[in-house]
Amino acid sequence: MKTIDDLGDLRGKRVLVRADLNVPLDGTTITDDGRVQAAVPTLRRLVDAGAKVVVAAHLGRPKGAPEDKYSLRPVSTRLAELLGVPVTLAEDTVGDSARAVVASLADGEVALLENIRFDPRETSKDDAERASLAQDLAALADVYVSDGFGVVHRKQASVYDIAQVLPAAVGGLVLTEVEALRRATDDPERPYVVVLGGSKVSDKLGVIANLLTKADRLLIGGGMVFTFLAAQGHSVGKSLLEEDQIDTVKGYLAQAAENGVEIVLPTDIVVADAFAPDSPHDVVPADAIPDGRIGLDIGPASAELFASRITDARTVVWNGPMGVFEFEAFAAGTRAVAQALLDAGANGGFSIVGGGDSAAAVRRLGFDESGFGHISTGGGASLEFLEGKSLPGLAVLDA
Repeated sequence: MKTIDDLGDLRGKRVLVRADLNVPLDGTTITDDGRVQAAVPTLRRLVDAGAKVVVAAHLGRPKGAPEDKYSLRPVSTRLAELLGVPVTLAEDTVGDSARAVVASLADGEVALLENIRFDPRETSKDDAERASLAQDLAALADVYVSDGFGVVHRKQASVYDIAQVLPAAVGGLVLTEVEALRRATDDPERPYVVVLGGSKVSDKLGVIANLLTKADRLLIGGGMVFTFLAAQGHSVGKSLLEEDQIDTVKGYLAQAAENGVEIVLPTDIVVADAFAPDSPHDVVPADAIPDGRIGLDIGPASAELFASRITDARTVVWNGPMGVFEFEAFAAGTRAVAQALLDAGANGGFSIVGGGDSAAAVRRLGFDESGFGHISTGGGASLEFLEGKSLPGLAVLDA
């Protein structure tokens, strides 16, 4: 893949940067600006190089038309604060406002196009429609830089098609992501430990199947653990359960045993009366979850067990929280896993926090991000990378 260095002197050139600025909002307030912060180094480099920087990004899942709640206005304000330079927000994606804003840019100035998903062509399955948007974007720029790792697994106009129209390179963020994830896929130092959580087994079918041929240990927590417990014949009460995946999970357990991969499941569970931050709760054995109660975190013994199976890892990847970490009463398991990754790093291991809720948990629970080997900005993209899939936004840059 070409890098920014390969694009030559960028002074005075219009550089279109696809960034991932898809941050969580509470109304118009950004609740986690991690992705905005991650976008800053590449943008700062381009500003310092005297480029006219044009940023394309999305927010949320609008249905191909403008929706005020998905406007990038709050993001443009925060991006300007972090960059230390004004960021002019266009009122549209590739229309009159976008053309005027870009035309007015001086060297070293930054414009942000309005939510690219307000244009239905961005996510169209029709190649010609996406190509049409790519041509409109190309009219606003001289070169293209792909720096939104969270979207490189999408075959979308501002990610894939644009790289076939303009001279294209990968930005520093995407380059760092790829280099880190390759350490966990190409020839990982062992023991190689993967911690998976989150709500559903079905979201991680491909990555589990792939890891059963590569990892030494697979630790399972979060809502997905209850399908594993059910596959072992245990009752899970009112806990999240994907009954249609039980047979698949049984197959995983058998394959793990055959391949010599250690699967570590919780031995105790924090159960509550209801899904609520103040719900009465207590700890029960994982094989004795009462009817009518719901599991919301791994228990304290499981937290110790998981930590003991992580801290000696030479490579450890974590994707998905162990419980409902947004509720303090059910955050202990996730906190223990995060601390164990820090400990593994202190022991010389390389740790990857696989984006999404895991990265949000690290920040929400107050951990020092510098203690982790790598914190990914792309949950879905990092999962597909670990699954061994070809990611369109990367493949097009290799073409």
